[in-house]
Amino acid sequence: MLQECQEQYARKLPFVLFRKPNSDQVITLLQKDATLHKVSDYKEKGFVFATFMGNESFILPATECQVIIRTFETKLRSLRALSTEEIENETKKVRHTNLVKKGISHIENGDFSKVVLSRRETLLINDFDFLDTFNKLASAYTSAFAYCFYHPKVGLWLGAFSEQLIFAKGRNFRTMAVAGSQLYVENAPTFWGSKEVTEQQLVTDFIFSNLSRVSSEIHVSEPYTLRAGNLAHIKTDITGTFNNEMQLKDVLSILHPTPAVCGFPKDVALNFIVANEGYDRRFYAGFLGELNFDFESEEQASDLYVNLRCMEIEDNLAHIYIGGGITVDSDAESEWQETVNKSQTIKNILF
Repeated sequence: MLQECQEQYARKLPFVLFRKPNSDQVITLLQKDATLHKVSDYKEKGFVFATFMGNESFILPATECQVIIRTFETKLRSLRALSTEEIENETKKVRHTNLVKKGISHIENGDFSKVVLSRRETLLINDFDFLDTFNKLASAYTSAFAYCFYHPKVGLWLGAFSEQLIFAKGRNFRTMAVAGSQLYVENAPTFWGSKEVTEQQLVTDFIFSNLSRVSSEIHVSEPYTLRAGNLAHIKTDITGTFNNEMQLKDVLSILHPTPAVCGFPKDVALNFIVANEGYDRRFYAGFLGELNFDFESEEQASDLYVNLRCMEIEDNLAHIYIGGGITVDSDAESEWQETVNKSQTIKNILF
């Protein structure tokens, strides 16, 4: 895996390596040339990499890639908690809290009930090693989907997260509603406030109501606490069976972006994000994963994840993307702190 990917990167040829949650297998796809393949109808087979806006979706086609599957050896690594001085910046804080206050104001005016607001931090890095960083991500977050994606016309991206957009095999599917965040404390009970409960319920209701229209049956679990690295979230599992005529392209247009990464109502929240965040999210909060092909079993299935807790590498810079859901009960100071907590997922890998 190491030598092949290093050679691929040196030749500026596309590749992806990924490790699924709780798996000991790393799957590597090495594309044969530098062609940028776009998804047209989501009937293609391969590894898809899609933007937050959904206007661009690229794929490493299975037929154009060498596939290597190897056992991943977890290297246990203790993660240090970064101090406030290392991760806070007053200018960034003022900018983000002002953005949150503006979002709350629009919620109070009835424009939308939730909006997800994010920010990007750019850090100077030296001697970046993408393979070492992937290994650290996969070792530190064993229950997450960890990946490293490269295309010379797209860039170099890495991340680790647990939020599955959808798994679909035949007509059966499973997805999840994940929202609300707080620091995870080992061996301590987790209590959720009304803000986090409301935020997560909005996501659950959105997914359930929209998928109910295209499903012959659908089931929703009770909410429970999900641990994701140093954070805890509220999670609901949703499973079901699609109607016979349902196509994956239609399902993705219904789901993406969900209120967990955008807001509700979706179109109004999306317009606010584009007009006010001040930067292009690109592939942050987009989706990625196996499209119509399970590379281990070679069966037809799609296993797609939301691209959260990720970074984009550009020369000697690391762009880290972080955000949080805003509701009428949000507090700007607390929302800033939530992004600080989330940033540690990536920062304690880099430093």
